[in-house]
Amino acid sequence: MSEKYEAKTQKSKALYKWARNFLPAGVSYGIRYFEPYPFYTVKAEGSKLYDVDGNEYVDYWMGHGAHILGHTSPEVVKTVKRQIENGTHFGTAHELEVRLAEQVAKMVPTAEMTRFTNSGTEANMYAVRLARAYTGRSKILKFEGGWHGGYDALHKGVKYPFEIPESAGLTEGALQDTFLASFNDLEEVREKLRDKSVAAVIVEPVLCSGGCIPAEKEFLKGLREICDEKGTLLIFDEVITGFRLAPGGGQQYYSVMPDITTFGKILGGGFPVGAFSGHPEIMERLDTIAYQRPNYSFHGGTFCANPITMAAGLTTLKILEDGKIIAKLNRTGEKVREEIREIFESRGIDVQVTGLGSLFSLHFTKKSVRNARDAFEADREKLLEYHLNLIADGVFFLPTHFGAISNAHNDDDIEKLLSKTEEYIKSYKNSC
Repeated sequence: MSEKYEAKTQKSKALYKWARNFLPAGVSYGIRYFEPYPFYTVKAEGSKLYDVDGNEYVDYWMGHGAHILGHTSPEVVKTVKRQIENGTHFGTAHELEVRLAEQVAKMVPTAEMTRFTNSGTEANMYAVRLARAYTGRSKILKFEGGWHGGYDALHKGVKYPFEIPESAGLTEGALQDTFLASFNDLEEVREKLRDKSVAAVIVEPVLCSGGCIPAEKEFLKGLREICDEKGTLLIFDEVITGFRLAPGGGQQYYSVMPDITTFGKILGGGFPVGAFSGHPEIMERLDTIAYQRPNYSFHGGTFCANPITMAAGLTTLKILEDGKIIAKLNRTGEKVREEIREIFESRGIDVQVTGLGSLFSLHFTKKSVRNARDAFEADREKLLEYHLNLIADGVFFLPTHFGAISNAHNDDDIEKLLSKTEEYIKSYKNSC
């Protein structure tokens, strides 16, 4: 596999050697590195990536899951070109931010008011601060394997072993008010909250980086009930599931309503974005007219509500609004999960295929995968090998991460994923 990959990516190999001089690990985000070196993309269109060596890849990473319409959606590109001619960054209020906030409110059940940020990390950071300001409490409950960005207070318990700090430079003070529970384990949540006064519980409707594991509906319903009992806010991190599982995201799909929702990825139409939304009673704590320091919850940023992002996001959400594309992608996702499962199981290989809607992931294990511990106990070396083999054969997954299907993926793209999986299994079985 490595020889095949290197033979077709010599220009990427040279670029990576150059990059090591100027970028730590040669990349701008650690997860983008994979053995023996990453390829370097020069063009993305539809469901495809094209690298500097001229190789084509069917892309199932899709910009970290941001491109639900596919790369360079013609409608979005047209909108962005028009907006660029009118200005790339204003630093003032403008109509597009109002229109996009209104569109979010129209689609998402609880998103009555919104503030825009530049990333999902920022959205979660400001959402946690807002929850603390509103409740007057400091503690936060998150779930093992939950990835809510690089904000210090949430950068805990992301990877197994969950007791090991996720990064150097995280202070005990930053983490002392954050504690963990197991995903899909309601009784553990009840026990953890029994003697604590908690500002918020933050949860992903699908535990994406932790194994692409869907929340059980009774688990989310139970969280809602517990939070109501305790006067604790429920935050849904819908940076990935927002506008993907349903037009109204995971909360519409599950019919469970959070107090605050965070967004990213799809909301920006392919441009940097984040947002957090909620009921006016909560969101008004951001109002510096109504509240004076130190009683308001600060939020801001130079590029918040950038007009190019707002224009791209508005076009994207209007395309997704009627739910037809999302419903089609959900059906395709179910087909992919089922067929991949059948391919492995028919050859006696133990796998669990997880996911929901148009998201999917694979785990080499006999055990049912309900939480991040189950996911990390699976054979991740086999998953890495599977993904690296697919990359060498022109099917791109960010190794060991989830796959995301876009509206640009066609039957041939799906068939290529399945046929290359078949080819991998033949070599896998021969090596056993």
